[in-house]
Amino acid sequence: MEAMGAEDMFDFRRFPKDPLTLLLLLIYSPVGICLLLIRIFIGIHVFLVSCALPECFVRRFVVRIMCSVLGMHVRQKNPRFRDKNTKLFLCNHMTEFDHNIISLLTPCNTPQLEGSTGFVCWARGFMEVQEASGSAAMGDTLRRYCSTEGTTPLLLFPEEDTTNGRAGLLKFRSWPFSLTEPIQPVALRASRPFIALSLPESSWLMELLWTFFVPFTVYYVSWLPPVSRQDGESTQEFADKVQELLASELGLVATKLTKADKAEHVKRKRHSAPQTQTSVRPSPIGLGFIQSLGTDEHRLAKMAQQVKDVLPHVPLNVITKDLAKTNCVDTTITNLLENKEEPTEASGASAFSSSLGSFSSSAPTIKPAAKTFGRSPVDRHLSLQERKEALYNFARRRYIEKHGLPQEDGH
Repeated sequence: MEAMGAEDMFDFRRFPKDPLTLLLLLIYSPVGICLLLIRIFIGIHVFLVSCALPECFVRRFVVRIMCSVLGMHVRQKNPRFRDKNTKLFLCNHMTEFDHNIISLLTPCNTPQLEGSTGFVCWARGFMEVQEASGSAAMGDTLRRYCSTEGTTPLLLFPEEDTTNGRAGLLKFRSWPFSLTEPIQPVALRASRPFIALSLPESSWLMELLWTFFVPFTVYYVSWLPPVSRQDGESTQEFADKVQELLASELGLVATKLTKADKAEHVKRKRHSAPQTQTSVRPSPIGLGFIQSLGTDEHRLAKMAQQVKDVLPHVPLNVITKDLAKTNCVDTTITNLLENKEEPTEASGASAFSSSLGSFSSSAPTIKPAAKTFGRSPVDRHLSLQERKEALYNFARRRYIEKHGLPQEDGH
């Protein structure tokens, strides 16, 4: 898939770009923080209730109502297609809590394929699979689980990673489709105001806090009729067919982009930030989280070349470093003439010294150094100021002559 297509499938910023929506979010923030604190307290009770009650319709009903208080609303479509004999549900993946949402509607177990194990795995509602490393071993373990009578149906996400649910589906892995037949496709959509559903590198705990912060998140679960593999159809062809069914139901595109492609895209996205953002200034409007961008690379290079024309013997890295701080050609020239910026390399130091030496020898208006040290600080300061002014005037005249600029009055 094109890089632009990958950009459409994942959200890389939490907050909206629209100024009006961002303003509404700022106004809502105090309410959201209060909701967050209250829902953390309620969430502890939801966890305790879900642990205390046995798996049954009453438990799912109570927990679903309490989850609505937490801002997680669940709606389902076509529940008549739900087949009680099906042992495997396959669903697209959008958030870190998709398995919890489906389990509010029907009993199901989701194996933990990667990540935390032990108490955290159990507390999040995952089923920990013992002695299963790799997709082949995992497949064998889950195949035995599905063939056992009386077990709860499995819920798997063949994409194996999340998308924003607005553009397309990741390519389905084939191994879940070899566990058992028939399978029950489940289409999932989710929406919330103000902020994105999930970010690629955000932890599940951070996503939970943002879920508590927003006023609500609505999950739409649509059941599709069970499907089986046709004669002569390979496992991957069967996976592609189910991917097309879910994409058609959701109005999305069935892409060839895999979980590994997403990881690579996220890595490139993380390292594609400009390396020249060396100065960050606070925004004049005073918002703590809004910061202005650093000096533009092209403009900085152009300014550095202008200084280089005036001071050809000064190393370019010294000029660029000072420009990143001053953002002004004249100020950088003055700083370099005053020798405020000390080059770190020996060659740079010698070139810088020779540059000042050439200016001193070429400028007729520069006075020689005094043979005796000034008796008072005032005398010494005036002597230094005269030499600096002479150096600056010489550099300015040289720049004007080189570029054919009109002479200013008094020069």
